[in-house]
Amino acid sequence: MTTLTLIGKPDCHLCDVAHGVVEQVIAGLPERVAEHVDVVERSIADDAELYAQWWEKIPVVLIDGRLHAHWRVAPDRLHEALLDAAAVTR
Repeated sequence: MTTLTLIGKPDCHLCDVAHGVVEQVIAGLPERVAEHVDVVERSIADDAELYAQWWEKIPVVLIDGRLHAHWRVAPDRLHEALLDAAAVTR
């Protein structure tokens, strides 16, 4: 299982865009990969530690706990990273 964590906050335009990119990319993955991606959404508004670490970089995308992107999420880069993560977890 690959865990994609999307860190943002309410009323954040870039966070909304990143959420859309994540949905689009997962929808475009082969089913055998997409079904093994667990998307977890976290908000810096609900977690003081997340706020301290990421407040100036949201939205943030982590793949299996490692930083993938912040501010802007490139669909092609995310697609490749999720395919790579799937290959590692097999």
